[in-house]
Amino acid sequence: MKIRIGIPREIKKGENRVAATPRFVTALREAGAKIFVERGAGLGSGLPDSEFARAGASMVKGPAQVWNADLVVKVKEPLPREYRFFSDRTALFTFLHLAAFPGLTDALLARKVTSIAYETVTNRGRLPLLAPMSEVAGILSVQAGARGLEKEAGGRGILLPAVGGGMPASVCVIGAGTAGRSAARTAAGIGANVTVLDISRENLARVREETGGRVRAVLSTPGSIERAVVSSDLVISTVLLVGDRAPVLIPRKLLRRMPRGSVVVDISIDQGGTLETSRPTTHADPYFVEEGVVHYCVMNMPAAVPRTSTVALTKATLPYVRGIARRGVLEALRKDSGLRSGLNTFRGRVTCEGVARALGREYTAPETLL
Repeated sequence: MKIRIGIPREIKKGENRVAATPRFVTALREAGAKIFVERGAGLGSGLPDSEFARAGASMVKGPAQVWNADLVVKVKEPLPREYRFFSDRTALFTFLHLAAFPGLTDALLARKVTSIAYETVTNRGRLPLLAPMSEVAGILSVQAGARGLEKEAGGRGILLPAVGGGMPASVCVIGAGTAGRSAARTAAGIGANVTVLDISRENLARVREETGGRVRAVLSTPGSIERAVVSSDLVISTVLLVGDRAPVLIPRKLLRRMPRGSVVVDISIDQGGTLETSRPTTHADPYFVEEGVVHYCVMNMPAAVPRTSTVALTKATLPYVRGIARRGVLEALRKDSGLRSGLNTFRGRVTCEGVARALGREYTAPETLL
């Protein structure tokens, strides 16, 4: 029996990505799946319904038909008005970030949804489905930070590169993972004075290599973070704990010591944020000023460039969805330990250690349930 896969239209504010492309649909049909795409799902990424139809997808009018599938593949976490579609018969594959959404966790557990989170799927110690969006977010963080430094946004009124013999702006990147290295390369490439902090000497060596030695790489400690933050015009925080809530690295009292009109970009806001003062913002209203510092805390940053992001994301997710199409959800989870690490809820239990720790819930190893 063919597995049925649903692709809904994203309803999060400012979200223009879609979880499939026409090529994605073609590949899944070749794997034996039947694909249902909600009308208008791809328009924000420049993908009209006609292209999905030509690829062999069944185009449906509303979300109910899409959610009535064996597997629903999304981009962002479901919103409350989508909870009514949850069922123990339908698996969900998307970005979830449950540490920041206890209400969503409750709904998934109550309906016994099999939920698999992109951000906790692993492959040889890496996060293959988070990586492409982290790279996009890292690049965008420099663009967003540069706009925040403009006077109209409340910033100091400076450019990142030096002009006319002046000094370049100082940029501090906390974390040298995929997002941090991407931000560091971008900021250094346009001429900013960049400092990168990380607890891993290996990551620091990698960012030095990738930037041709154009950044200052510093081992991260509370003291080194404090020194870098108070002397920076732009701070980009990228720290991630898999499945868990992000640690607060910049308390309010430290923020007060930053230059007035400086900018912080909190990429970690999806997991609760690493600044005490962080709160989610949107693409329509991305900035706010607190303690004299401009904050940018948009939770779905890659949605600003939906075409690029959709192509990158679906290229990464396709092998996993194709595996599910061929084997079925449960058998794919049993056979693929990396996919199984993405299982966040199953049969009313929390099956991700990071999520359980962040929300104070009991953890159940997925292997005992599968």
